[in-house]
Amino acid sequence: MLVVLIIIIAIIILSSVRQINEYERGILFTFGKFSKVLMPGWRIVLPVVQFYKKVDIRTKAVDVPEQETITRDNVSIRINAVIYYKVFDAGKSVLEVENFYYAVSQLAQTTMRNIVGSVTLDQLLSDREKISAEICTVIDKATDAWGIKVENVELKDVSLPEEMKRVIAKAAEAEREKASVITKAQGEVEAAQNLANAANIMGSTPGALHLRTLATLNDLSSDQSNTVIFALPVEVLRALEGLGKNKE
Repeated sequence: MLVVLIIIIAIIILSSVRQINEYERGILFTFGKFSKVLMPGWRIVLPVVQFYKKVDIRTKAVDVPEQETITRDNVSIRINAVIYYKVFDAGKSVLEVENFYYAVSQLAQTTMRNIVGSVTLDQLLSDREKISAEICTVIDKATDAWGIKVENVELKDVSLPEEMKRVIAKAAEAEREKASVITKAQGEVEAAQNLANAANIMGSTPGALHLRTLATLNDLSSDQSNTVIFALPVEVLRALEGLGKNKE
């Protein structure tokens, strides 16, 4: 009888051993009441009397399903995101919420729709990181009571209606044309200023205009296919006649 009793006790002890991995925590219940959080390693959980539940405390990346919402300026869009969170209090994650995976996902969807609906389309497209941080702050504050720490929220994609895409493309094209016209006008102003400076220098330097005229004639002399008529000042003609007489 003693041997049988020893064997039965050994079987009960062996069947009571539970392994908890390093990335897990065990929530132990005794007679249905919360007892403690089991740390990693081999732990004894008595059959019938005790029950335990494992909780993974690693960071989880969860896709928030695509949500359809309307921005503050009445533009209908579809947006999805990914949320990163981890359990920092395993006891609360089991005792305070029935299924924290589902609860966090639902909270993220609702919060994302509410915050996106409070901004304009331009703000959403230009301040995506700021809006993501705001969504993360709201979710993290709400999940503290569940023992959940939200680390980051990233907006993945913003889908616009086709007509809105065409409107945005037209607006972008108009901005590019505006920039092109401004750049061209600035170039004209700079060119005019340079020409004015060159004219002032030539006008204030004796013979500068004559030398420029002769240089232009020299450039045109290599092309025999065109006849070019130059209107020259009388002083230049006299100077050219003087050069011809000197050569003779």
